[in-house]
Amino acid sequence: MVSARAWCRVDLGGGTLDIWPLGLFHPGARTVNVAIDLAATVRIQRSDGLYRVRQGETQVEAVSASALAAQPEGALVGVVAEALGLPPVDVTLASDSPRGGGLGASSAMVVALIAAAEEELGRPASSAAERARLARDLEARLMSLPTGMQDHYPALLGGVLEILQRPGGEAVRRLNVDLDRFGDSLIVVYSGVSHFSAGNNWQVVRRRLDGEAEVTELFAGIVAAAAELPEALEAGDFARVGELMSREWSFRRRLAPGISTPELEALLAAALEAGAWGGKACGAGGGGCLAFLGPAGSRGEIVGALEKAGGRVLPARPTGAPLLVADRPID
Repeated sequence: MVSARAWCRVDLGGGTLDIWPLGLFHPGARTVNVAIDLAATVRIQRSDGLYRVRQGETQVEAVSASALAAQPEGALVGVVAEALGLPPVDVTLASDSPRGGGLGASSAMVVALIAAAEEELGRPASSAAERARLARDLEARLMSLPTGMQDHYPALLGGVLEILQRPGGEAVRRLNVDLDRFGDSLIVVYSGVSHFSAGNNWQVVRRRLDGEAEVTELFAGIVAAAAELPEALEAGDFARVGELMSREWSFRRRLAPGISTPELEALLAAALEAGAWGGKACGAGGGGCLAFLGPAGSRGEIVGALEKAGGRVLPARPTGAPLLVADRPID
């Protein structure tokens, strides 16, 4: 038996620009995010000849990896098993993130699957960049849509990351941030509405590829806001980070219809009125989770306001721990 655990993430700014080639259109584009201790966990065991996937109360099985990939509830495992040549296995999946939460849980799951499969097959562990690129490509194959890479690096490395988009490949830098202090200010809340990030992202990608002036200008604003995040984070100026998250959202929410929703805006307004420094929707918006930063002393008031507005606050804190692979169950 092999188990693997990878982390979800909160994107603080610059998301979507990690989808090739958007970041190349805006020199200096970067995505800044943080791994949070909501896990995607995978357990793999050799089976009696069938591929089986269990997640919660759901179980599917198939005679081949390709047949598994054709089933919606088994597609993620089937695509990875087929690409890596994994023999029949029993796979158990678990995620701490709400489904459609915008926290990169599906990407974290793919990363964990790749790592566990390599261990099960007795192969040398691929580098973080190799795993991230393979996971991106397999997700694109699965969804028949372009996908980015910002979700995979926090799942692999942990910590607060700056992912700079540059010709020839991304450059990833771990920022020197006091994670305990940052965690005291960070609040992650689920809106209660699931979202489909790839669909929202494709609308935006298509409009930018078509050179629409409005979308191009909005992305320039996102790039400028994200460029200020690393310095503010490393300086421990989390009030400034919150302001930059709100500024980033002011541009992002206008990229396409459906990114901003009444539920998201109600939660944003409630948190700001209760004393939050700022915040934004996670991922592509359209539902899912939001992240806020606020004074540690006002946390109770902000949480109460979010819950009163219909949100569900998640027990999420930043983590610096990397991907874990073990020959035992992982708690």
